[in-house]
Amino acid sequence: MLEPLIPIAAECDLAVAPAHRLPIAGVGAGAIVDVAHLPAYRMAGLDVAGLFDLDESRAKEVAGRHGIGHVYHTLDELLDDERVRVVDIAVAPSAQPGIAERALRAGKNVLCQKPFVPDRETGLRLLGLAAERGLRIGVNQQLRYDEGIAAARAMVAHGWLGEVTAMSFTVNVTTDFTAWDWLARSERLEIMYHSIHYFDAIRAILGDPDSVFCSGSRTPGQAVTGETRTMSVLVYPGNVRALVHATHENRSGDGEASFRIDGTEGSVKGTLGLLYDYPHGRPDTLEVFSRVLPTDGWLRYPVTRRWIPDAFAGPMGSLLLAIATGGEPDPSGADNLGTIALVNALYESMDTGEAVRVRS
Repeated sequence: MLEPLIPIAAECDLAVAPAHRLPIAGVGAGAIVDVAHLPAYRMAGLDVAGLFDLDESRAKEVAGRHGIGHVYHTLDELLDDERVRVVDIAVAPSAQPGIAERALRAGKNVLCQKPFVPDRETGLRLLGLAAERGLRIGVNQQLRYDEGIAAARAMVAHGWLGEVTAMSFTVNVTTDFTAWDWLARSERLEIMYHSIHYFDAIRAILGDPDSVFCSGSRTPGQAVTGETRTMSVLVYPGNVRALVHATHENRSGDGEASFRIDGTEGSVKGTLGLLYDYPHGRPDTLEVFSRVLPTDGWLRYPVTRRWIPDAFAGPMGSLLLAIATGGEPDPSGADNLGTIALVNALYESMDTGEAVRVRS
């Protein structure tokens, strides 16, 4: 019964063709670069030409740990390196647009972190700048490439579930947002910097909703400023709905991080193993029930990779492919504006207590 899973696994492959492995330089040497970006790129055989961070000693430490031979003294030095074709930006969100603009003006393609930009106007300006220069902007919404999510997406695309009617994420974990000072002080927290991954994955499978309703709250004694619990409903045309229920103040140790997609002919359900023991995590799980195959009950898909670090090779690999072929990365900066519009609608609903139409 495992034979039908072979083409699904092939579509989840994160391999990057040797001809597409253009030199990359990283801006930022924080924890996520250390534990996710660089390990994923190394496993994918990508060429990291060098690293820059305002804290040069930190950059040297991280570069040495990952066998990167060069540390740039300044951002200008990095941007002047003619060998570098892609700049991988991993800095605080407030600094990202300015660095992305400088990189584009220097003729570099860029991979940005989520959220891509603080507002639509900034995004359109950067996209216009990239288009003028024939460059590409990718966004590191890597949950799309987590193997469990990617396999579920492929199963939907193959029609195994029939007509999809619902998708949901349920996350009840403990998250220490105080590890990042700027994040702990952020007025917008849970959706903007965590559940944005789930909403992006939902968009990748269901597309854009018509309207949303969101309720967010804090818990007594929490150490951070922004919301740490949210319940969000996405309303699509007809009978299609999506739900995200997330809380980061689990105080009983019985964490949960699960997702499910239901359709007229079947369902898939799985877990996001990373969140059960973040940042170490455990393997994801995924099962599919389909009358189309049929599966004779629930069939387990053998997940072999993890969100961190493996999935981080996905957006970069897609960007490199887009540069080589003249296509668009998945997700592109333009696509991520749709995710940002969805997030903004959720916050508007949270603030007003009313359902809000999503404006792209």
